[in-house]
Amino acid sequence: MHIVFCSDVGKKRKNNQDFAGYFTNKQGITLAVLCDGMGGHKAGDVASEMAVSHLGNAWEETGVNELEAVRQWMLKNINTENKRIVEKSHQFPDLEGMGTTLVAAVYIDNQLVVANIGDSRGYHYADGTLKQITDDHSLVNELVKSGELSNEAALKHPQKNVLTRSLGASEKVEVDLMVVSVLKEDQLLLCSDGLTNMVKDVEIAEILKERSASLEEKVTSLISLANARGGYDNITVLLIDFFDRKEGENNGDW
Repeated sequence: MHIVFCSDVGKKRKNNQDFAGYFTNKQGITLAVLCDGMGGHKAGDVASEMAVSHLGNAWEETGVNELEAVRQWMLKNINTENKRIVEKSHQFPDLEGMGTTLVAAVYIDNQLVVANIGDSRGYHYADGTLKQITDDHSLVNELVKSGELSNEAALKHPQKNVLTRSLGASEKVEVDLMVVSVLKEDQLLLCSDGLTNMVKDVEIAEILKERSASLEEKVTSLISLANARGGYDNITVLLIDFFDRKEGENNGDW
């Protein structure tokens, strides 16, 4: 298993409200988390970093090593973090209204347990096909699913950034959980909407399918393409493959 991530401020924003990381528990099982914060000045930064750091630190203390236990751990701890963000936003006026999206994944027994809230996405790349495995919790996506809006119109809708779910929005949060089987040739992409608003799925797939490119090169290519299209938002990309690597080979971020 090999993980690479990078977060870029983009071309238009002054600060980066995205945050990502990966963490290994006492059984050697890895949790990857990516968040896209929202709120006033600095508030989004706080929410996204809180979610990643707290979930990561809690994961490192666990000995969870079974699929159902992973599912239950994610549900419990994501809800705990939601309450923590709500409480923090009530304690400090400059953090009022802060929140964050979340997409997280654990790889266990050739399967991925993926959790999401908001519009940061998880994609599974296998056999030359890229499939979005998360569902955007956004107003525009609800309109698309109901047939009121086309996919093409959704890309330019003025309310495309309005979320229907996020961490910190209310005392209770509904978490989507998916389980996906993976093979060693597959890849998992977690990303913020700074990528997907600028780069089409078919273009992402073209980059991921390049066998001669390293994960680092693929992540760099995705971020560079989003910036070349305007870079209107922060861009964060976390990419995983499941090949076994020899000791000493690179396994991390930069």
